Amino acid sequence: MRFWDVYNRGEWGRTAGWSFKLAVVVLLLVAGYGPVAAQQDPMFTQYMNNILSINPAYASVGTSLEFNALSRNQWVGIEGAPVTNSLSVMQPLKRLSTGLGINFMSDKIGPVKQTSLFIDYSYKIRVGYRSYLAFGLKGGVNFYNTDTGELAYNDEGDPVLSEDVIRRFLPNFGIGFFLYNEQLFAGLSVPKLVQNQINKTGYSTQYTSKEELHVFGMLGYVWELNRDLKFKPYALVKVVPNVPVSVDLSAHFLFYDRLWLGANWRVGDAVGATAQFFITEQLKLGYAYDVTASDLNSFNKGTHEILVNFVLNRGRRRFISPRYF
Repeated sequence: MRFWDVYNRGEWGRTAGWSFKLAVVVLLLVAGYGPVAAQQDPMFTQYMNNILSINPAYASVGTSLEFNALSRNQWVGIEGAPVTNSLSVMQPLKRLSTGLGINFMSDKIGPVKQTSLFIDYSYKIRVGYRSYLAFGLKGGVNFYNTDTGELAYNDEGDPVLSEDVIRRFLPNFGIGFFLYNEQLFAGLSVPKLVQNQINKTGYSTQYTSKEELHVFGMLGYVWELNRDLKFKPYALVKVVPNVPVSVDLSAHFLFYDRLWLGANWRVGDAVGATAQFFITEQLKLGYAYDVTASDLNSFNKGTHEILVNFVLNRGRRRFISPRYF
């Protein structure tokens, strides 16, 4: 019987506080005690400013050295709720039609902590007038730790929770494709192809889990409504085995090439709003706020996300503006 079948019937939800429930959900879904699969990779509302973390092909799309920092506090008010921080750096090499990237990410949810570092390589070819198809490779490592001492539980003698789960070295690699021109973009990627096992030494395989494959697809378009107003709808689809498909839909307006305003809908999960402002042509600050659309809304104060984007523009002419994608 799957964990969510038990939970949805209320057999477990009636007897535990939300902070404890979240911790156990985290332990079961992420650490993998038992035959449960879940979306393990962190998510961002402003993922368009963090594409490199899920698609290595994006490293060659820009025209200048670019830095992106994102900090996300999810479900504020719930003890042990997810906190994720990400830093990415991209350097396109236009003469070689290639690009390099580095992505660092720290993610904590309940007793589970993950820290990852990946390096990206991308090569692009022209497929039409100002249209390109980029191919990308990603390689790196994830450091994983579960501290069961942070949990409060009734059965002190449970062998499943008696020791921490520590995997300090989980190497992985991924691939990605990104098709784009001045207005259209589409991407497909699998950032982690190796299904690393996460288990406790000395216990049977029923307590063994693995890093599940995550397939990401995205599509978007930029309409120039007039000289001072542009409209960008886009979508992200995430597919994980044995888990319902996740769909993120967004619609944003760009005013005077300075201010992005828009709304986001993570189908069945959350709705939110985003604002991003160019302090200068090189520096952009962003903020997103999500409201949970499920029953969890009664137990949290929303999700906050802060973005800092900096582009070191050395060229005189920009072919693809990072203001669009």
